[in-house]
Amino acid sequence: MSGETAPATSAGPSDLLSEQEPMALAGEVDVNGCGGDEGEADAIANASLLAGFSESAEIKALLASLPDLHEDIVSRETGTERFLVIMDRYQEQPHLLDSHLEWMLNMLLKLIRDEKSPPLLVHLGFKFLYIISKVRGYKTFMQLFPHEVADVQPVLDLLCRQDPKDTETWETRYMLLLWLSMTCLIPFDLSRLDGHLNSEPGLNREPIMDRILAVAKTYLRVSDKSRDAASVLVSKFVTRPDVKQKRLGDFLDWTLTTISQASDLTMEGTVTLDGALQSLAQLFKHGKREDFLQYAPTVLQCLDQKKIAESSQAMLRKLGVKVVQRLGLTFLKPRLAKWRYQRGSRSLAVNLAQSTAAGKVLDAKPELESGSPEEDYDIPEEVENVIEQLLGGLKDKETIVRWSAAKGIGRVTGRLPKELADDVVGSVLDCFSFQETDNAWHGGCLALAELGRRGLLLPSRLSDVVPVILKALTYDEKRGACSLGSNVRDAACYVCWAFARAYDPSELKPYVNQIASALVITAIFDRNVTCRKAASAAFQENVGRQGTFPHGIDILTAADYFAVGNLNNCYLTISVYIAGFEEYTKPMIDHLVARKINHWDGVIRDLATKALHNLTPQAPDYMANTVVPQLLSMATGMDLHGRHGAILACAEITHALYKVGAESNRPVTDLLSSDSIQGLKGIHQKLSDRKQYRGFGGELMRPAVCALIEKLSLSKMPFKEDPVISGWQSLIDDSLSAKQSIQEAAVSALAALCEEYYQLQPGVADPHMQEQLVSQYLAALRSPEVLTRCGCALALGSLPRFMIHSKLQQILDSLQEACRMTQKEEGFTEARRDAATAMARVCVTAGVCAQGSPDSVVCEKNVAAVYEALLDCMNDYITDSRGDVGAWVRAAAITGLLDVTLQVAGSAPELLSPAICQRMMCCLAQQAAEKIDRYRAHAGSVFLQLLHSTQPVVPHIPHREELLSIFPPDTAASLNWNAASQAFPHISQLLRLPVYQYHTLLGLAVSVGGLTETTVRYSSHSLFEHLKSIQQDSAALQQFGDALLCIFRDNLRNDRVSVPFLKMLDQMLANSCFELFVSVENHPFCVELLSLCKEEIKKSKDIQKLRSCIAVYCGLIPFQGDVRKKILVQLMMLLCHPFPVIRKATASQVYEMLLTYDDVIDAAVLDDVMNVLSDTNWESDLTTVRSHRNQLCDWLGVPRPTVLAKSPAQ
Repeated sequence: MSGETAPATSAGPSDLLSEQEPMALAGEVDVNGCGGDEGEADAIANASLLAGFSESAEIKALLASLPDLHEDIVSRETGTERFLVIMDRYQEQPHLLDSHLEWMLNMLLKLIRDEKSPPLLVHLGFKFLYIISKVRGYKTFMQLFPHEVADVQPVLDLLCRQDPKDTETWETRYMLLLWLSMTCLIPFDLSRLDGHLNSEPGLNREPIMDRILAVAKTYLRVSDKSRDAASVLVSKFVTRPDVKQKRLGDFLDWTLTTISQASDLTMEGTVTLDGALQSLAQLFKHGKREDFLQYAPTVLQCLDQKKIAESSQAMLRKLGVKVVQRLGLTFLKPRLAKWRYQRGSRSLAVNLAQSTAAGKVLDAKPELESGSPEEDYDIPEEVENVIEQLLGGLKDKETIVRWSAAKGIGRVTGRLPKELADDVVGSVLDCFSFQETDNAWHGGCLALAELGRRGLLLPSRLSDVVPVILKALTYDEKRGACSLGSNVRDAACYVCWAFARAYDPSELKPYVNQIASALVITAIFDRNVTCRKAASAAFQENVGRQGTFPHGIDILTAADYFAVGNLNNCYLTISVYIAGFEEYTKPMIDHLVARKINHWDGVIRDLATKALHNLTPQAPDYMANTVVPQLLSMATGMDLHGRHGAILACAEITHALYKVGAESNRPVTDLLSSDSIQGLKGIHQKLSDRKQYRGFGGELMRPAVCALIEKLSLSKMPFKEDPVISGWQSLIDDSLSAKQSIQEAAVSALAALCEEYYQLQPGVADPHMQEQLVSQYLAALRSPEVLTRCGCALALGSLPRFMIHSKLQQILDSLQEACRMTQKEEGFTEARRDAATAMARVCVTAGVCAQGSPDSVVCEKNVAAVYEALLDCMNDYITDSRGDVGAWVRAAAITGLLDVTLQVAGSAPELLSPAICQRMMCCLAQQAAEKIDRYRAHAGSVFLQLLHSTQPVVPHIPHREELLSIFPPDTAASLNWNAASQAFPHISQLLRLPVYQYHTLLGLAVSVGGLTETTVRYSSHSLFEHLKSIQQDSAALQQFGDALLCIFRDNLRNDRVSVPFLKMLDQMLANSCFELFVSVENHPFCVELLSLCKEEIKKSKDIQKLRSCIAVYCGLIPFQGDVRKKILVQLMMLLCHPFPVIRKATASQVYEMLLTYDDVIDAAVLDDVMNVLSDTNWESDLTTVRSHRNQLCDWLGVPRPTVLAKSPAQ
């Protein structure tokens, strides 16, 4: 490898492909094992690759326009941004630019070299050059720079004129240094360029060699990217024959002195060390061994003394490792070890065609010695130090350092004799001990991959390496609340990927099943998506290059790079398909049992148990005889997570075995041993005896054992009349007062337990248990604990039909009571929500019969009370510190109404009276017009389900035909109620229908006067569209006005409605929506509205409400008659309101109103009134303000308000 680029995360196969060949594409492998052109084309199409540099014309125009746009900052930045956007598209495929680089470079250099170009344009040119070099890579791009003799002086002069501290123009300096490093390659002695230095008397010019070195040293100390280019310049310049002869020793002295004097504790010292180490790394990489060998021990000694490896700066440690490995390569002769493993042809096509004619292809490079026998040559003692430092680098805490050390070990080992190389491999394997950290495991994996890739890991070592890699593929170490090891697993996948390319199929054959199973397990069961994708890519590579992985193509099709992106899909679907191949079944099950059901992440434990359920049909005997006994010992073990996962897994596997047995009419007891059945039965008692249901662990144990109870009940375990049932029942009862997730598990368990163990015969309940449970839960509905109420309500809702039989009326009465909102119980919101949910479930479970008994079914005697309770819940608007918590109750009631109505309409539609249906649809319309998106969407969808239901049809829906024209069945599915822009234009059309007008307007008032910008915009637009359509229809407008007043009257002093209602009124008046009423003297609408507003703000201290009311008063001014005087009196009173902010707001609004309506006041006093309004400081004390206000009253011709004396009682 010529350069080192550290991967962003760990080096995984998904992102670290070798330089030699692209990774095998799934499309390149067909079933017969041959590469197919069609598959390759498909793969390219799927990857949405770019075909060529399609924007060349646009770029040409952009570069040509630089002289025009460089002066204007906006056009300059726009042009640069556009260029960046286009170039960044080619980051993944920069080779597409190759044929265009030359003309782009020439266009920019023409601008740069033009003497008329202003400095700003020159800098812009270099900025564009930098963008190109960033995308294509500086090594490729710098080779295109002109490097004639004539270029040296101008480039050097231009560089000397730059200011190294200017942060805006660093691209210019970076590109000039790269250009200078190219011009240094001219094959002439630099002294020829100096001419006669002393030809001009009095001028002692500096030689070019010294000038370039001075520039390089300057830029090695700067803190921007120019430092990287300066190290490239050093590597090209100092290795020139003439410079090397005169200046190499001095330059190395300067570098080592710099290193020894700089401190990595300061920013400046870190930058200086960075530059010096970079230049050393580049020099020892590009220089000839014979020139640098004499200096290598001194450099190594200097680095040892500096202890770079102990620096806190990751970048310095990385550069330290780079320099050390280059020193190691300098100490060793450049030759390829003869003992290397050579696989032969690495061509995928040849490999897949299994062509034997390709022969052995060596990686030999012509200049490397491979002829001299190994004995001739002693290994310098410094090499041991180098290898030791590189092995230390493998354990560094930063990935970039470990990656560099791994490549260094690969390079150095390639030049060692076989015995020493084997020692290195042994040392790398020491990284994988249990004492080592995850960093060492990760570094070890990278090193093994690198050694394997280079043929330095002989097949004889595979027996040691493969077990280590299999361990690394499942490495996961919990540390506090998180886990370490995803990078180790990713790197282990990289090793498998590298081995696929490195070894002949015959060498890996003994390990194929182990590696294949481990990769499949990582690809579908790893928690981390990058590891799953890495394992999938490594598996794909092995299928393509080894050709020996069992069922490789089938598995790849199911678990490709993209399919493994979804965790649920991996665990629940792909795993079942792959387990169908017997080579993988048991390893997958064993992995889930050993590593996943005790995983630290609860989501993984849950998925693992569901996966075991799904895998049980593939190996029922193995599950019953091997896995369940293992799980039972874990289920009562000490590890909390293991216990939790094992109990859930026992539950899932038992239920799956029951299903397997049911297919052949065998009970589950035939499949499980009697010991296992006793073990399952005893789990609860053991946990209870050890008090493991208490504390933090109890939060995991309770839902797990409840799940076990549910699954054992569903599996028809023969425990009827067994004492364990009462133990289970008491656990369920205890869990009903716990938090929500535990309650849900307990409720599910209760339903299954009743169904299986509390029936004397089908449909007949055990009377003792029925009486005990129902009375216990009904009593608990009055508990002072909100969670107890919730749990017991849900428990009643989950009871099967035979348990409700003869108790229905009692249950309904208690649930209706629990739904009611009383002053004392405002805080029981969750209990009301769950009671509403339970009431609907009980009704659906009991069934409907019009003439039936109210104790057993929903009938004409109890249906009205059910609807009354649910519809009352629709008015629950309680708020607390969490916000509008009443919405939970409303949502539960909406769902309950849907379920009950469809049940009643299907069985006894005559029970649905027109009054019930009208009230229900109106309440739903109101909720569908309100401001919270989620609840609006819920109400809207239920409204449409009831309207469009055909099986059964819901009777007595008011205005059914008009509703169907507003909401046609075909558009209902695509209507997104969550989006205000779609919902309000539809819902506002209900304002045309008299039955729905009041409720829809009530819902809209809250939305139009709300705070959310999009909701306000779309709801008010829809409302005004409706008002526009009835502007000329006095009857419709009168009806609308009456509905408005009715809403205001019904919600006086109810701030939830009245505050947004006033805001909505203000908008309506500002938009002249009541133009028809304005000309009528003392129109009743205006008179009534004024009196309601006065009542609303009486003694109010709500600033927002007062401000809205001022705006409404000003909006009412155009109305004719005596009412205008009354409005002005109200405004004058507000000018002396106790709150200064209200006085100021009133003055401001009255001022604007008088400007708008010129008929309010006599023109003679208009100027005086306006001056007083604008010039008075209305926030000063009331006495001052009152005199101004009284003056205004006189001018406006309204009586002065008088101050009421407070009575002693007050």
